Amino acid sequence: MTLSKLSARNAKRQTKDYLVYFVTVVMAAALLYSFNGLVFSQELSTLSNSISTLPLMIVLASVVVVCVFGWLVSYATKFMLLRRGRELGTYLLIGLENRQVARLFFLENLAVGGCALALGAVLGGLLYQAFRAIVLTLFGLPYTFSFGFSLPALGLTVLYFVLIYLLALRRSRRYIRKAKIHNLLYVDRANEGMVFQTGTVRRWIFSVSIVLGVAGTCLLMAGGSIFGIIGAGCVIVSLFGFFLSFASGIPAFFNKRPARKYRGQNLLVFRALTAKLATMGTLMAVISLIFTSTLISVGSGMVFRGLFAGRAAENACFDLYIGIDGSEPLNQDYLDYIQAYIPVEQDLYYCVYQAEDSRVMDYVESMGEDYYPYSDRDYVLSYSDYAALRSIAGYPPVELRPGEYLIHCMSYLEKHLAGYTQPISLGDTSLTLGGVHTEHLLQNYDTSNGARYILVVPDEAAEGLLVLHHAYAAKTVQPVTKEQWDELYSIHYRLKEQNPERYDEIHTKATEEADAAGWTATTAFPLFFLALSLSMTAATILTIQQLSETTRYGQQFRLLQKLGMDRREMARTLRNQFAIYYALPAVPPVLIGVPVILRFAHAPEPGVMAGMNSPGIIVAISLGIFFLIYAIYILLAYTSLKRNVLPQKR
Repeated sequence: MTLSKLSARNAKRQTKDYLVYFVTVVMAAALLYSFNGLVFSQELSTLSNSISTLPLMIVLASVVVVCVFGWLVSYATKFMLLRRGRELGTYLLIGLENRQVARLFFLENLAVGGCALALGAVLGGLLYQAFRAIVLTLFGLPYTFSFGFSLPALGLTVLYFVLIYLLALRRSRRYIRKAKIHNLLYVDRANEGMVFQTGTVRRWIFSVSIVLGVAGTCLLMAGGSIFGIIGAGCVIVSLFGFFLSFASGIPAFFNKRPARKYRGQNLLVFRALTAKLATMGTLMAVISLIFTSTLISVGSGMVFRGLFAGRAAENACFDLYIGIDGSEPLNQDYLDYIQAYIPVEQDLYYCVYQAEDSRVMDYVESMGEDYYPYSDRDYVLSYSDYAALRSIAGYPPVELRPGEYLIHCMSYLEKHLAGYTQPISLGDTSLTLGGVHTEHLLQNYDTSNGARYILVVPDEAAEGLLVLHHAYAAKTVQPVTKEQWDELYSIHYRLKEQNPERYDEIHTKATEEADAAGWTATTAFPLFFLALSLSMTAATILTIQQLSETTRYGQQFRLLQKLGMDRREMARTLRNQFAIYYALPAVPPVLIGVPVILRFAHAPEPGVMAGMNSPGIIVAISLGIFFLIYAIYILLAYTSLKRNVLPQKR
């Protein structure tokens, strides 16, 4: 039998034996092709005219993922060498030369990679359509399905995989060409060895790693580039120290507690587990670091998505809004252009007033909320203007009873302002609070409808108050186009040149939603892509490690069967080992990632991260996405291992 035929036969067998690895390589190829397809797509080229960083972000994410997948393929190739070492050593025994065995292994893995690449390219074409639909939907553009291959994307994907495989296989080929028969026959028994031998060193390393982990997490939560770099370094050192000392210290812990050691199946579980962990502390640290990056990437993507969506929801409540700083009225050039070129269904030109004091503002600040007062007095709006604004925004009408006032605020202030009981005084009029409303009303800026809140008073009570600024809001027949928005801003720039002290704010629903979509596509989308790729890589390596123990597990459970253990007990033992093995690298990322995400989610401007974008919901979704992907790999590995190592039911 020729080497080519032998390698083809082995490749077919490997595709079945290493399903997890094969599927992951297929998905890697699909992800790379789909993102490369986006980079070279005509739609993205058009969008890049307005968002120049979009292709760059996608390319950078792809480069990072290529490096990660390169490490994955290198590790998986080493795993295949370990699994096939005995067979390759046997080839040397029957007379094949090292270079022939190396060539056989090279061709065998090249065949597996080629099949994975071909299938991944096909699936990538479908995945590209899904990503394309998401991007176009974000920008509010029409989507039509058109299946086909992008030659530049396919060429770049093939180039990535050729480089990855050649680099990975070159190392294995070099090892096989120099390996002795004994090294190949017993390659599966090679391990890292125990790094820290003495109990004193273990305890010191473990304690220091915990302190560094806490310090690193706090520094990451503090924010800033310097603190972030130092915090990331502390977390990395902490994870390596933790796993290297923890894996070596498990036996010492249970030796001092014989009651726990011999309780139930603990002896079997921890004997097998410690033998595994003591030889792969470094790998566990790397996996945990990848999981930490994955969780923070998902959380950051959710925060960015929520931030942009929250801003858009607050600022896009009117089809068109213009706010003018100071008491100077709206320039007639704006009104003339709107009347000539923007069909309006309903509009309002109105004033925002100042109250005589800041008692409500002082109350809000006393509640400890993150609040920046743009004015030294409370913002006031007349009821008739407020009712008109609600109509323009599409909100139901509200009633203002005599002797009362209303507060309209951003949702995060409602819990405080709903309990405000003090009356307000406007001239000779004293008013009590009649209700609090929290619909979006553009309350983010000093030229908007209040800085986070505004007092709605009867029209007669607003007469005589100082004008804080003028504003214009409109409901248009058609969405304001980008060209119309550009013309409005050209007026703004011209007036700014004439009077540098002048400041106008212009917001349109179409522009705010497009900006939100663009920023989401630029930041959140690549982060989700990166997180998916990282989690797949780390989970695959853990699963490969477990599947590499199929022979040892089989020997262990056959011995336990001879000693009288039934299949149900063996299945429970296997589940316990699995649970601890997969839980260990996932616990530190949760302890580090959750506080960092919570802090990051609280960082944006107040009131934006609310509802489904609140910090708690973001953490819950991030953990859900992370553990969903993780659970799929765990289930796949457990099912495969259980079927192969446990005695069959009679």
